[in-house]
This record gives sequence, structure tokens and C-alpha cells, in this order.
Amino acid sequence: MGAFVSPTPAEILALEPEAADELLEELERNVPVQPSLLPLRGAEEAFVFGDSHGDWRSTQELVTRWLTLDPPALLVGLGDYVDRHPDDCPNGSVANALYLLSLAARFPQRVVLIQGNHETARRLPVLPRSLPEEIDDLWGPRDDRYERLVGLLERGPVAATTESGVYLAHAGFPRERPPGRWAGAFERPDDDALADIVWAECDASRNRRGAAPAWGRADLDRFRQDSGLGVFLRGHDPDVVGRPLYDDRCLTLHTTRIYERYGGVIAARVPLGSRIDSVRSLSVEHLPSEGRSYRSAVD
Repeated sequence: MGAFVSPTPAEILALEPEAADELLEELERNVPVQPSLLPLRGAEEAFVFGDSHGDWRSTQELVTRWLTLDPPALLVGLGDYVDRHPDDCPNGSVANALYLLSLAARFPQRVVLIQGNHETARRLPVLPRSLPEEIDDLWGPRDDRYERLVGLLERGPVAATTESGVYLAHAGFPRERPPGRWAGAFERPDDDALADIVWAECDASRNRRGAAPAWGRADLDRFRQDSGLGVFLRGHDPDVVGRPLYDDRCLTLHTTRIYERYGGVIAARVPLGSRIDSVRSLSVEHLPSEGRSYRSAVD
């Protein structure tokens, strides 16, 4: 059997229902199931992106850039790959999710898709939720396609760490942690712990969605002390994108044009070797899709 060939977003949007089902079957065979808390290893650097929300055009720009990195880097997403797609990416949640999952199938040791609140919607409901309607619009009503696609997204971890001292998650960290065993809070997290990880705003943000209490500087300092980690890379809160927070210990990334007015369409290059205790040690890149709109949904 040959290596898995990942389709482009345009090719995914053009699939007939039978071919879409075949793609789901291939992904179910090839996308790895990862632990809730994943140590990132196997490269000198990670290319980390934030919420992409169906903006497959920005994701393509990201992947094009990632594939040029030498030596090869990990590609790590911080969650929220679906829902809220830009107008020039109709059915973009489906295209974006399947494109990223196809890359995870093709490069299982190099692509990590951390879950956000839009990937954990079967446990903690979220609005808006356009993914089911997008699947029906593309391939007709059939419940199992939605369940299978979400099941694939749930194979990703809810958080990751690096030996260089970086913690990566969509929104926050568990508030309740076993004494002397902080990683234990990530093992089969209950709904409260999961809400802390994928829903909690930082108190520097104006957002208050109410699913989990906001965390602040003291909470982050305690988590860093418990874990021995240096900095936190996250998504979730668009209004603080690109701003180093809490004495340069936290940085929020978004990689979608839907929220580019706050801080652009950005990703970060994260060294995995030397110790990192400030987000200013990371390199932030703005993608070429920033400020652009596109005429055709598939060109």
C-alpha cells in the first residue's frame, strides 16, 4: 500500500458523497489517536497556529510555509478548526478540518491537532455550530458523516508540552490539580477540567463566555510553578491576539481572517531545544492571506 495522499481543500469540496465516505475511511485508518497531554518531540522546531475556523485559504498558506522549513518542523494547531468560516470559504469547516486531518494522516509524526472548544462540542456544546449543516450541504443528510468527522478531530490531544518549557492548549489549564502530579489533571479530564482547558478566557480579554471562570496572572504563575513550564501558547480570545501577556509568559494566536482586525493572521515558530521563559523568544509570522479576500470558493 502506498503512502496516504492528502487532498487539497478544493479537491475536498469537489468530492462526491461516495468519495467523501472513502476519505473518511482512509482517515479513520491513518489518523493517530493521541494522549490527552502530548509531549512534542521529533523536531528542532514547531510551527504553531491558532484558531483557523474554516479559513482553509489561510491554512493552505500556513502549510505552504511549513513545508518550506528546513529542517522539517512539527505543525501544531491550537484548536477551533471549524465553524465561523469566512464568506469566501463556503463550507470551509469541512474543507479545513478534512485538509488538516489528511495532513495528520500523511505526516502522523509531524502534525498535531490540539482540540479546542469547537472540537469538544459533543461533551461541551458550542455555538455557532455550522459544521453539521455544511456536511449536509456538501453531501446530503446523513448523521454518521458528522459523527465520524468529529470523532477524528477528537483523536487529538487537549494540550501539549515541549522539553523547551512551552505549554500549548486552546484556552487554559486545569484549575484543580493533584498535589505534586500536575499532569494527572489531564488524564480523562472531567467536564470542569475540560472546560478550564478549552473554554476559559484569560482575564486580559474582554470575552466572558461563561463556560469556565477566567484565569489571570496568579493562576498562570501557579500552573507554571506546578508544571515547571515557562510559557503558554493559546488561542480562543481574539482580542488579545499577538500581545505578550503576564510578563511575556503568554501569547495568543489566531490564524483566520475572520478575526484578523485584532492582531492579524499569525503563526509562531517555537524552538523545541533550548529553554523558553519568554514568548519574545518565539518568532511570529503573518501569513500572506492577511488582508485578502478571494473571488472563487475553490480557486
